[in-house]
Amino acid sequence: MHKVTGALFKARMLKNILGSNEQQFKTSRTLSQLSSENANSHDYVIVGAGSAGCVLANRLAEDPLSTVLLLEAGPRDTLLGSKRLMWKIHMPAALTYNLCDEKYNWYYHTTSQKHMDNRIMYWPRGRVWGGSSSLNAMVYIRGHAEDYNRWSREGALGWDYEHCLPYFKKAQTHELGPDQYRGGNGPLYVSRGKTNHPLHHAFLEAAQQAGYPITDDMNGYQQEGFGWMDMTIHKGQRWSTASAYLRPAISRPNLSVTEKTVVTKILFQGTKAIGVEYMKHGQRKKACARKEVILSGGAINSPQLLMLSGIGNADDLKKMGIPVVCHLPGVGQNLQDHLEVYVQQKCTKPITLYSAQKPINMVKIGLEWLWKFTGEGATAHLESGGFIRSQAGVPHPDIQFHFLPSQVIDHGRVASTMEAYQVHVGPMRSSSVGWLKLKSTDPNDHPVIEPNYMSTERDIWEFRQCVKLTREIFAQKAFEKFCGPEIQPGNHVQSDRDIDAFIRQRADSAYHPSCTCKMGQPSDSTAVVDPQTKVIGVENLRVVDASIMPSVVSGNLNAPTIMIAEKAADIIKGLPSLHERDVPVYRPKTLETQR
Repeated sequence: MHKVTGALFKARMLKNILGSNEQQFKTSRTLSQLSSENANSHDYVIVGAGSAGCVLANRLAEDPLSTVLLLEAGPRDTLLGSKRLMWKIHMPAALTYNLCDEKYNWYYHTTSQKHMDNRIMYWPRGRVWGGSSSLNAMVYIRGHAEDYNRWSREGALGWDYEHCLPYFKKAQTHELGPDQYRGGNGPLYVSRGKTNHPLHHAFLEAAQQAGYPITDDMNGYQQEGFGWMDMTIHKGQRWSTASAYLRPAISRPNLSVTEKTVVTKILFQGTKAIGVEYMKHGQRKKACARKEVILSGGAINSPQLLMLSGIGNADDLKKMGIPVVCHLPGVGQNLQDHLEVYVQQKCTKPITLYSAQKPINMVKIGLEWLWKFTGEGATAHLESGGFIRSQAGVPHPDIQFHFLPSQVIDHGRVASTMEAYQVHVGPMRSSSVGWLKLKSTDPNDHPVIEPNYMSTERDIWEFRQCVKLTREIFAQKAFEKFCGPEIQPGNHVQSDRDIDAFIRQRADSAYHPSCTCKMGQPSDSTAVVDPQTKVIGVENLRVVDASIMPSVVSGNLNAPTIMIAEKAADIIKGLPSLHERDVPVYRPKTLETQR
């Protein structure tokens, strides 16, 4: 009896000990899971460390009580913390290297364009810290005040010029100092060209001789006319949003930034976004968002990720076998871009950048930049430009010029062959609108991109005007001592029919895709986000990048994208919008003439 009692007692004791250990193990495992989830749980999860994402990361992490996770598919823009070791990104004159390199670039291509001799068009987009601000030509152009007033009329209430100008200024430190239009203490340094090149002066003088005004600030009171362009270059270096916004904030303990992290899906609980799923080092991981998921992948990646996650046209999603979270037919629609063409002229004097592209001179230029951040490597050379109206009756400029004292062939993928100069020219408010759709459910597959270029008679007419008006400027007295034969289109191209054929064969993207998640009123069936940048029909999800533009602006897109992110950051923080009333904007004395 004593032995049996002892055995039962030992068994009971053992069971209690084992039970206790099992319970401790379960508790420990639960705590470990909670700790792991907590470690990858943040208030805000931002997808894309590009022109908008870097701005948001900086501004949202200004609140020490908010934690921010910034996920980027591409690599860092520095090597061992050095910009010099990543000179292909940070040397302004080296910009064509990365436009042609898949390492920092999504390397997109469009469908065959039926109105452009069935050409497949190349679309470089940034896939690196800084996004396309680490690849672009560093031209800082805001667009026209009327672009933003048009946005307001299109349903983006609160995004008129008076509510956008203060955010352009908040972002900016202009080297010429602050005024009614320029900022003086923002993170984004903006400067003017330093080369004083005689061909830039000839271009501006020729524009005046052709009857156009000179404007001292095309981002200020008067966009219309010709002048010196602003550039995001600081002390001879590209000043991307990674340099301006991300690096100054990266040491904050409440900001985490990744690289080579491809987000594959937004995670939902019903219609509430609760985080994202991503791939890193071949492993599938999750990041939870306590407050919001914010997409800043750009005009291609943001709609692609929405559709992969079940937000888009329900019929298209069902065909792909993607469970529908929210039927939003506007996702991927309304795609807008700027096309441009190069009008090239042979130069009779050896003063273009042709000699700078010879190997021995490239070495000299590179060494000077690496040593002092000065010289011909310290500029992108697109230092002058202009905005004009295509015809009488057009209320504000709809054609843009960038002048370059060099020749560019095939996006810079082919070396220049002679002493030449060129103007990049194109219409800014094209009436051709396209779309993009998923090719497959694989996040690594590029979507089908259909810009539908040159699909309207108006676009064809405007491009004819671009060529004719450029030729008129190049024929002025200021260019007499430099002007050789026309290289492109060539003197044999004179009739409208021949000009149209030249445009179909040679026009290319100016790299300004936008408007694929357009901002508008919830009652607008084509809108994707509301004026608060919230995705319509779901909770805790926003899009903040160039995709939310209701319509493309009249100019380059980097400055407006940074402004959008600055303004959205205040909206997310619950702050009242900045507002500047009655800011004067130039209007032509008469619309009865083209200039």
